[in-house]
Amino acid sequence: MRVLFIGDIVGSVGRKALKACLPRLTAKYNPTIVIANGENAAAGRGITAAIAKEMFELGVHGITMGNHTWDQKEIFDFIDGEERMVRPANFPNGTPGRGYTTIKVKDKELLLINLQGRTFLPPLDCPFEKVDGILAAQKKKHKFTLVDFHAEATSEKLAMGWHLDGRVSAVVGTHTHVQTHDERILPSGTAYVTDVGMVGPQNGILGMEKRAVLQKFQTQLPVRFVVDEGKWHFHAVSIDLDPDTGLGTKIQLIRMEEDQLLFE
Repeated sequence: MRVLFIGDIVGSVGRKALKACLPRLTAKYNPTIVIANGENAAAGRGITAAIAKEMFELGVHGITMGNHTWDQKEIFDFIDGEERMVRPANFPNGTPGRGYTTIKVKDKELLLINLQGRTFLPPLDCPFEKVDGILAAQKKKHKFTLVDFHAEATSEKLAMGWHLDGRVSAVVGTHTHVQTHDERILPSGTAYVTDVGMVGPQNGILGMEKRAVLQKFQTQLPVRFVVDEGKWHFHAVSIDLDPDTGLGTKIQLIRMEEDQLLFE
């Protein structure tokens, strides 16, 4: 069982990179299931039905979201009916959409859980308590479980990794858009990385146009962030899971650039 998890896809440049890279990655890594974070896919904020459809047609099996889930108004028209998409499970009860789902590809199943951190982000329900409840409700139903923890603080992501070590197949961090080189198999068998990175403009600032971000830091005045243009870079992880235990056996960082299309 191999899962390819693709970091935050940012705007049209990120979608262009996904179209260019996913066939190459599929040929090289032969993943069983492909998951991608899509919360920045529509001009850097949220996702639309058309973009989600495009991602699925390219070969993505499941989409996770995050703090920009609700930025495109049309999300309310389709999120309840799209079983392949999850938003953070620790939004309050009654929020549209679902916080976890089962991704089925041929004879394989993956329980996919989305959570959002609370440090330096809007306050939500406790992600640790929420994931405990989900796992208790789904006990013994799924061998393979992947958690996308969409969080700002490195410490909160690490805490979630240790909290779930041995209880889920993998914990992958998203949101900060910078790939961290701390990928490992934790002692009790959970594959972990603090942040997968992003898919989008390589010369912006976290995918955004540089001048606006610099102006914000230099003046503290309100500015409008827009997705940068130009060449892309692509960040993902390949995770191998033991077919008997469901736990991680290998996690490998993937980094590609438009100019080189390098695999590392």
